[in-house]
Amino acid sequence: MCTYTTTVPSDMCIYTTTVPSDVCIYTTTEPNPLMCVYILPQYPLICVFILPQYVLICVFILPQYPTRSLLQSSQFITVLSLVGRRPEEGDVLPVSKFCLKMCWVDKFSDVPQCQKFFLDGTTPNLPGILVGGIVKDQNRYKPICQLFNNTYRFATLYDTFNRIPVFSAYTFSGPPTGPRPKDPWMIEPQLDGIDRPEMQKQEGGSYEHQAVQNDYRDSQNKWLNRGHLFPNSHAHYLDTQKSTFTLTNIVPQVVSFNGGSWKEMERNVREKLMTDCFSNDQIKAYVVTGAVPNNNNNKLNNRVNIPYLMWTAFCCKNKMYMKNKKWIAGAHWGLNKKGEALNQLTLGALEEKLKKYHKGKNITVKVFPGDCPRVTKPTTSS
Repeated sequence: MCTYTTTVPSDMCIYTTTVPSDVCIYTTTEPNPLMCVYILPQYPLICVFILPQYVLICVFILPQYPTRSLLQSSQFITVLSLVGRRPEEGDVLPVSKFCLKMCWVDKFSDVPQCQKFFLDGTTPNLPGILVGGIVKDQNRYKPICQLFNNTYRFATLYDTFNRIPVFSAYTFSGPPTGPRPKDPWMIEPQLDGIDRPEMQKQEGGSYEHQAVQNDYRDSQNKWLNRGHLFPNSHAHYLDTQKSTFTLTNIVPQVVSFNGGSWKEMERNVREKLMTDCFSNDQIKAYVVTGAVPNNNNNKLNNRVNIPYLMWTAFCCKNKMYMKNKKWIAGAHWGLNKKGEALNQLTLGALEEKLKKYHKGKNITVKVFPGDCPRVTKPTTSS
């Protein structure tokens, strides 16, 4: 058995354990502006501690990432940069408790607040990318629980190779309450190893794993602009509107497509969800919008993939059939090019279309779980 105390003030950290001395578990007191990470002499690469609001969190200092730790709660949660040096045995390292607000995660299910953006907490099935909630290539694809002003706003699966999102998922609860915000474009610092818990305005530096402002600087000359997957026009609250202006929610979109049929589709879908989608007397719908990358070398600023195809789908309970809990669903897709028209189609038709781009043995594409109808086109209620 062992009990650890530190030289820092007693109101910051107290370590106790009831397990054998070769493993130490730490608890902290409240109020507590900091949590502390203790590197065990017996296991200099591993330590375990417990916070009152969490059951179990583990920290691993990995040899291949000497300045990072992996913060886990039974499953991998996030990668945090620690101090700018390799911790030594016996070091007590202060880490902000805000680190517990995770952005870049291993699985969306690791953050309960992130699951609410998916119907029944079920993420899309995209063979080769995301299957059964598990990311297949974790070096390339990064689930992001989009955190802004200390609140999770939506979820994004991000392709760090192409530097565009695979999809963004969100819940629609009503139209914006104000005009389009003029806030600056933001980036996700944790994608490039910066220890900050939420999206932020770009502050110089090098960002290898995501698109940046400079990538879009001359995009208009190539007939492209920033295309939202989660549009700010579908965000009910101002802070949620602002959160959509992260470049991890953006793809290079042909200007006439973005401002033409795609914009019209976003407006029509918004009106339909406001009319037809209710749960407990409140507007509520689930939406997933994605992009299929092109397979050529046509890249914006020689870095950012220009998508070949864009798609979106929604699913909700229809207010006309609430007693029978009837669900409705719809989908749109179109090539990212000038003059492309968009028609509302079925969810099943979209999933069949996406099978051409996401192929896997005995694994099928599924945007939403089974409650959402695959065949019937939704009709606007009168």
